[in-house]
This record gives sequence, C-alpha cells and structure tokens, in this order.
Amino acid sequence: MRFASFVAAAAFVAVVPAFAIAQEVTPLVTAEWLKAHAGDENIAIIDIRDNIDGTDLGELPYIAHAAVAPYASAGWRTETDGVPGQIPAPEQIAELIGSLGVDADDHVVIVPWGTDSSEFGGATRVYWTFKYLGHDAVSILDGGWRQYDALGGERVAEAAVPIAAEFVANVRPELRATTADVEAALANGVKLVDGRPEEQFLGQSKSPVVRIEGTIPGAVNIPHSTLYSAEYASFALPETIAALAQGVGLAENEENIVFCNTGHWASIAWFALHEVGGNENSAMYDGSMAEWAADPARPIQ
Repeated sequence: MRFASFVAAAAFVAVVPAFAIAQEVTPLVTAEWLKAHAGDENIAIIDIRDNIDGTDLGELPYIAHAAVAPYASAGWRTETDGVPGQIPAPEQIAELIGSLGVDADDHVVIVPWGTDSSEFGGATRVYWTFKYLGHDAVSILDGGWRQYDALGGERVAEAAVPIAAEFVANVRPELRATTADVEAALANGVKLVDGRPEEQFLGQSKSPVVRIEGTIPGAVNIPHSTLYSAEYASFALPETIAALAQGVGLAENEENIVFCNTGHWASIAWFALHEVGGNENSAMYDGSMAEWAADPARPIQ
C-alpha cells in the first residue's frame, strides 16, 4: 500500500525485497503480528470500522498506516435487481480497492471493531470479496480493534491518505453460488448451511428484507454466533469449527453452500469452513434468503 506521504522512489526500491521475505499469509493474524508489521512495505491495512467519528476514542481514533473504508458506506455491497447486499460488479469493486492503494503485491489486513460475531462479519465479507476477486494475500485481524487497542497498537489523529493503485480482478466464480447453483444443490443433495440465528433458521422470526419465515429445504444450521467469541474477541479455532461441521453432518471437504439473509452472516460460516477449516468445497450464496424467498415458487421449509 502506498500513501501520499511516502517518497515514491524509495517505496519502489523496497517493494521486491520486502514482499519476497513476507511471512506466509494466514486467514487470521494477531494484534501482536500487526503491531510488528504495520509499517512494512506491501502490508495494506484496511480499517472497515463503521461510525469511527461517532465514538468516544479521543484525539487518536485511527489505526496507524491504515486506509479507511467503512463496511456499511464505502461500497463493499450494493443492491442488485432489488436484492440487497450483493457484491458490486468486478470492475466497480476493483476500483474501490485500488482507491485504497492496494495492488497485486499487497498483503491486505482487514480490521473490524471486533465487538461480536455479527459486526466481525463485515471483515469476513470483505475478506470473501478479496478472495472472490482472486487476491489470496488477505487476512483478518483476529479480535479487530479491540485486540489492537488492548495491546497498545499505534493510534493516530487522522486517517492515512493512500495513493490510488491499479487492482485487477480475476474472478473466481466457484466461490460465489447463484440461485441456479442452489437449485442444483437441492436436486443433487449438496449440503446447504444456514448461518443465521437458530430462531430464523426455525422460522420463528425473519429479517425485514426476507419475504417469509423459514429456510431452504434440507438446510442445516451453524449460527454465526458460535464462530466468534464476543467475550474474548477471538474467532473459533479449527477444532471448534470441525466439531460444529460434524455436528450438522457435514463431512470433511464435503461440498456445501452457505447462506443467510444477504450474504453477511453467511460469510462468517464460509470463512470458518473454507479458510480456517480448510474445506475448499465451500461456496457462499450472497443472494441468500432475500433472493431465494423473493420468488414464491421457490420452496421454503
């Protein structure tokens, strides 16, 4: 990531050796890791916290070396054909990412608040976006701002101003399930995983954006709240994820499609299964119940 305050020539000289010695990229990084590497060349920190200005963080509310792109307002999701929460067109989202100073050589680290599983879902959704666009060098700060601040991460008064870069999308369609894919999954017995709270899975309540209560027939439920500890600000361990998957009858590496209402909570389950759990046969249906239930002809359980 490049910022307006950097000397361009010096930054250029440092690119190749810095990236060459970079550590292996993991789905989650710790606050200790971020503190140690925040100023490194080719580490691109993206602060997706919403309402930073509306909180009482004093005179130093921003993360040093981070570009700011709030999850709810920067343009990470959009409404398409009446369905909320969709990923924008590849060229549109690539332009957003490029405006944050991110290019193909950068290791992106996404930082949410880390308050609870639902809020942490902003980070998993942005992470999925990078993966869908073909950028593998991406991580989430485990515990988000909560862990960063608790460990004394450097704070600054003003957000960094990145220099726009060229980010080229190489879409991986296998990571994103369509309604047609879900219909085929139903016909072929592919496992469908509902990441919503149990009461929504059981049809006892629903999101305002979904037409009717219920779930997709035959789906199993891994509530997003089981995958992140609000008390300890940490994501579930691989063994916990494996136990949750086994508990709903999902075999190791079994093909599956995760969904929720708009692809937000679903991204938490996808991140758990695909990235932390290592099941490369997991895809996410970002249309989710908002799109599925919009057509009364589609079955609802």
